[in-house]
Amino acid sequence: MDMSKSVENRSKSVGRDPRVNHRTALGRSAWGTVCVYIVCVLVGAGAGWLVGLLADWLVTLPWAPLQGPARLLASAPGPVLPAAGSVAGLAVGFVVQHEELVIRLTGECVVLTRKGRNQTFRRDAIATACRDGKHLVLLGHDGGELAREECEVNGGRLADAFTEHGYAWAAADPHKGEFRRWVPDAPELPDAADAFLKARQVALEKKGPSDDDVRELRAELARLGVVVRDEKRRQYWRTCGS
Repeated sequence: MDMSKSVENRSKSVGRDPRVNHRTALGRSAWGTVCVYIVCVLVGAGAGWLVGLLADWLVTLPWAPLQGPARLLASAPGPVLPAAGSVAGLAVGFVVQHEELVIRLTGECVVLTRKGRNQTFRRDAIATACRDGKHLVLLGHDGGELAREECEVNGGRLADAFTEHGYAWAAADPHKGEFRRWVPDAPELPDAADAFLKARQVALEKKGPSDDDVRELRAELARLGVVVRDEKRRQYWRTCGS
């Protein structure tokens, strides 16, 4: 009888343990999301109104270019252009929300979601989590980075959530002082790493760089034991365990 009560009490204790059953989701707050949509819609409506004013002005100048499009826009009923701008602003809001990082935490794993893609990291693979500037960083036991994702969540909320679930949290990247500015053909780099960094620099400098290219090249560098971080399109690197 006492043994069955003991088992029952342990079961209740486990059920209350946040590391086992509790799940936390972190992202932009609901009010913050609403504010993003409101701002996007208002900016879109304002842009539509300004386009209407510009079109009305252009049609009074026979020498001005784009007379055909200007007449077409000027002939639109008053509310049409602001309404069209509002719809465009709403679409921008959807894009912003889709590209933001969502973090889901349990005692067993961390799931990072961006653009509909999930990255799952088991608890035993994560040595430390930290905030580095605007990024959430998950570090492995070898000093390598499991993930580096731009994150809008307040650092205090991140720290509270990770520690609540039993993960080690650092106020800053413990390896930040080990990064060095990348210059082409640096002799300290492992073989082939320089070629990947050159390709990645090209992707970073493109107008509207391809996030997929930058991510894939980061992953290739990680396989070589090289960790890379970016500051204003400049690359800094370190080796795992350096």
